[in-house]
Amino acid sequence: MSENEIVNPNADAQESAPVTATADTEATTATTNAPGDGLVHSSVYEAEPVTTETNATPAKEAYQARVETPHDDFDWSIDKRNVSTYKKEEREKYDSVYDNTFVQINDGEIINGSVVALTKTDVVVNIGFKSDGLVSLNEFRDIPNLAVGDDVEVMVVEKEDRAGHLHLSRKSARIFRAWERIVEVHKTGEVITGVVTSKTKGGLIVDVFGMETFLPGSQIDVKPVTDYDQFVGKTMEFKVVKVNEAIKNAVVSHKALIESDIEAQRAEIMSKLEKGQVLEGTIKNITDFGAFMDLGGLDGLLYITDISWGRINHPSEVLKLDQRLNVVVLDFDDDKKRISLGLKQLTPHPWDVLPETVTEGQVVKGKVVNIEDYGAFLEIMPGVEGLVHVSEITWANTPINAKEFFKLGDEYEAKIVTLDKDSRKMSLSIKQMTDDPWSTIENKFPEGSKHEGLVKNITPYGVFVELEPGIGGMIHISDLSWLKRYNHPGDYTKVGEKIDIIIMGIDKDNRKLQLGHKQLEEDPWNTLEDTFGIGTIHEATITRKDDKGASVQLPYGLEGFAPARHLVKEDGKSLGVDEHAQFTVIEFDRNEKRIVVSHTRIWEQAQQQEKDAARKEARVEAEKTNKAVKNIQTKVEKATLGDLSSLAAIRDRLQQEEGGENKGENK
Repeated sequence: MSENEIVNPNADAQESAPVTATADTEATTATTNAPGDGLVHSSVYEAEPVTTETNATPAKEAYQARVETPHDDFDWSIDKRNVSTYKKEEREKYDSVYDNTFVQINDGEIINGSVVALTKTDVVVNIGFKSDGLVSLNEFRDIPNLAVGDDVEVMVVEKEDRAGHLHLSRKSARIFRAWERIVEVHKTGEVITGVVTSKTKGGLIVDVFGMETFLPGSQIDVKPVTDYDQFVGKTMEFKVVKVNEAIKNAVVSHKALIESDIEAQRAEIMSKLEKGQVLEGTIKNITDFGAFMDLGGLDGLLYITDISWGRINHPSEVLKLDQRLNVVVLDFDDDKKRISLGLKQLTPHPWDVLPETVTEGQVVKGKVVNIEDYGAFLEIMPGVEGLVHVSEITWANTPINAKEFFKLGDEYEAKIVTLDKDSRKMSLSIKQMTDDPWSTIENKFPEGSKHEGLVKNITPYGVFVELEPGIGGMIHISDLSWLKRYNHPGDYTKVGEKIDIIIMGIDKDNRKLQLGHKQLEEDPWNTLEDTFGIGTIHEATITRKDDKGASVQLPYGLEGFAPARHLVKEDGKSLGVDEHAQFTVIEFDRNEKRIVVSHTRIWEQAQQQEKDAARKEARVEAEKTNKAVKNIQTKVEKATLGDLSSLAAIRDRLQQEEGGENKGENK
């Protein structure tokens, strides 16, 4: 049945209406069944007038035709389904009334609705549409006392889903409204309130107007935050610092609020700052170069040199985090918002209040606070230091490395040598704590006496040996060994080793002792000349080599030198380091303690000897041959003299024969 077809409400009344007839007429009522629909319909038919040819008159017939019957009131527009059709004007009227009872909605539209029913899982919401919508009860968790009749705002997700139902969402409506609000406060910079709901990687999730936003860890506070859990569940104030329209994402900051407050405090503090002003602050950070202090919204730097009049290696030796103390303003920069603070300036300089008992000649105790090449600084009280020069460390005249002698933090007693309060300088001496041992040096260390000393220092030209504190001397590199030459004294001994020495000379004025080591033994060169005479051959090994030649290790610990041209082998190649071969001594200098050897000379001499032997043998053979020839010649001459006449005759005959042949040829 269509909307424009309405069942006639008078159909039953028409069926039961009585059939009436006048006195002049008779009505016949017949009930018939409409074919095909099974329904009983009643029809009123007009009674046919009974007429006969004998009694019918025209007047009576006209009267009967004008009589009204139920047949005339029947609505013939009703079809056999008992449905009638409205006219166009009526249909438009009824359509208008019908449409005005419903609202026009579109997908994605935000609309107000009324709660009409509640179930265990859903909320039935009427928005004035032709059907109600179901919204999950979970979307109303923020309204614990939700009841029928409450007005709620929902979003039309779909007017009609696949099942023909109206799909509504309160969560989507809240997010939509929340996003509009967030975008608005981002533009205006308004401070908003949100609830931290959970922790996530790198920050926190904050519920703002029912929408989740992100609070980075760096935006929680001006101080670094490591424990995010302490903020979960808290209600805090925020500023929206970033929005992303494409993905509907927002970033909030609590730090921005703190910084704005701090900036206001900074401006107020900076406007009231003066040099020399004393402020109270809190240590917020400690570095190697100083400490940063919070002055109530404004940071200041307390540099390490302004913490204490005395030397400190690190600010943590004096200061602690979160410590509150008074400081003085040394300088400030309005543009850069920098403030230089001082702590030691709150107390007078120690030199200005130096006790009268601190005078020249007094013995004081101090701690090593700085070491330089020229000496060490001892702090005898915080802020008061004195210099111990290297020349005031020991009575010995041997050079001392202050960085090897002193160690930071060590304590020493020293005597004040000079004191100048105006320039705040003090010189100290350690050696003057004892008597000068050089005043009686001849008694304890006479020339020629033998002692044992400690190697204190080694230089390229000698070894410095300490015999006792303040007394020492040097062994020259040439006085270490009779036999071996050393390129550096470190090849013979090391610092800290003990060594036997003999006093060779005393220079009391310059506080120097000439020491020797090889002189403890007799000079072996007196007896080596026979063993290593020129021409003697020895087995040796090359220890070092350069362009000029090589050092050769000879028997008995002696060292010789072979020039480069004397290292050539018989095959033309040169001997190398660690190669073992025979050498012949070609020079022996006892005074210079020098032995020159040659390997080449050995095989050259051998070759020369072979050549000399061959020449001698050839000469002997030649002499033998000459003797034999002479003997033969002697014998030949005797035979010839006996036969001179025969030979002459033969010669003449031959000449004649030759002459005759020549004549015949001419003919």
